[in-house]
Amino acid sequence: MKTVLIVEDDLINARVFSKILTKRGGLAVQHTENVDEVMQIAQERGADIILMDVSLSRSMYQGKSVDGIKITQILKSDPNTADLPIILVTAHAMEGDRENFLKQSGADGYISKPVVDHQAFVDYVLNLLPKTED
Repeated sequence: MKTVLIVEDDLINARVFSKILTKRGGLAVQHTENVDEVMQIAQERGADIILMDVSLSRSMYQGKSVDGIKITQILKSDPNTADLPIILVTAHAMEGDRENFLKQSGADGYISKPVVDHQAFVDYVLNLLPKTED
């Protein structure tokens, strides 16, 4: 079973994403906003794809405040985790934000909150999952 790591500081959003992905997508889900945990899970390949909140108001890494863009940059610049698909998730959905965030972070996808079309959300995540034989 494929695993989605949800990196989200809003517990309600995390629960909603989790429920949609498990019920409709048949995916396993983990959730954390702890950046050290995110890095460890990514390094150990404990997830097949990451849903990364862009804002992450309380996240710290190596003594510095970081957001989802920075965490994504770190993961994408590490040869051990560069191929791990990351989808940015954000409420910042102004004109140009999508392209800007993707270019800045190196992420593989972008979804704006709130997620209205649950099936389209699941399909988007499933399409970005690495195609491997289980």
